[in-house]
Amino acid sequence: MEKLDLKKQLKSVYQASAKSVTGVDVPAFNFLMIDGQGDPNSSDHYSAAVEALFTVSYTLKFMIKKSSAAIDYVVMPLEGLWWADDMAAFVADRKGEWRWTMMIMQPDFITEKMTAEAIAAAGKKKSLPALQQLRFESFAEGHCAQVLHKGPFTEEGPTIDRLHQYINEHGKLTGKHHEIYLSDIRKAAPENWKTIIRQPMKK
Repeated sequence: MEKLDLKKQLKSVYQASAKSVTGVDVPAFNFLMIDGQGDPNSSDHYSAAVEALFTVSYTLKFMIKKSSAAIDYVVMPLEGLWWADDMAAFVADRKGEWRWTMMIMQPDFITEKMTAEAIAAAGKKKSLPALQQLRFESFAEGHCAQVLHKGPFTEEGPTIDRLHQYINEHGKLTGKHHEIYLSDIRKAAPENWKTIIRQPMKK
């Protein structure tokens, strides 16, 4: 059985250059999403949200693999939208005031009904506090700029500055700061972490 890997099929969206900022048009995709607020390094809700997202994503994967469709696919990476009601808190690194939407993109054959079944199945096997806050939703960003950051999250500042400089030279910022976490931070050393940093923009 061949394994579908959407990261390879959607290279313009799930691959980025560390050398230069590039523009990309991002179409609508379906995601599992959970909203929250607080410091991701210390928030119990954040860790519970991530656990629920991955648990349901893998439940869906094995449901489809065992179904009549018999499709095997790679679970997509964790992504996050980040902002604050007072954006000064975001810039000033007041993480307790940060708002976020954590999400994982789903293949187009995954439906809302399948997701509900996977949530129910996951809930029977394990107590997941954030499970009932999870939703299935289409999300489109449109025209964006993006760049690859290599290294720990605490060193993203200069990379974000490059991204914003590019946008200011070609248009203006809009939407929410978006990060796509390509590395498994439980296994990879921080200096090897790879994160796509994306920002919607208007030309």
